[in-house]
Amino acid sequence: MEMLVPPWLESLLSAAFFTICPRHREAPRSECNMFCLDCNTDSFCFYCRSTQHKDHPVIQIRRSSYHDVVRVAEIQKVLDISGVQTYVINSARVLFLNERPQPKSSTSKGVSHLCEICGRSLLDPFRFCSLGCKLVGIKNSGDTNFNLSTKNEENRDGMARRLPLKEEEELREGSQQDMYKSTPIPPHSTSRRRKGIPHRAPLGP
Repeated sequence: MEMLVPPWLESLLSAAFFTICPRHREAPRSECNMFCLDCNTDSFCFYCRSTQHKDHPVIQIRRSSYHDVVRVAEIQKVLDISGVQTYVINSARVLFLNERPQPKSSTSKGVSHLCEICGRSLLDPFRFCSLGCKLVGIKNSGDTNFNLSTKNEENRDGMARRLPLKEEEELREGSQQDMYKSTPIPPHSTSRRRKGIPHRAPLGP
């Protein structure tokens, strides 16, 4: 399994996010919603990142309906997320870290796509509902993996370490600037417009 799963992934999936950072308890942004792929320890807040993980590859976790999610744009730089259902929430494409409990009354009757591990109904023909379920699938069968190709890993090392230290809020407050490009306003035409068809004065008798 070591060859199929990065060493930091299980720590990421088991970490507790959105707790209050003990070092910066009085600060306004003290929620622990970040995880360092190099240090592979507990989650930490924005201020810890600026001081202790400045040059490390860091993933920011966001929250949707009380469940932890991560933006596809971030996680796909360090993991092969093929087979995992993604969702668009607040104009950002995300995926869930772990399996979500389902109501006992829910039924899969008539549902075309189901998670191979937990049976959750899926919107599209994916195999897993979350990174956690894909991890279980790898342990069970080993027919898939999380590791990027060698070529992609070279890009990953450069891209992940250059994640900016810009201030970002939770997913529901995220900026849409990186999701949609604004439509440029066409410049005003400098050509003269015709004023219409000239009317001649009526001829005399």
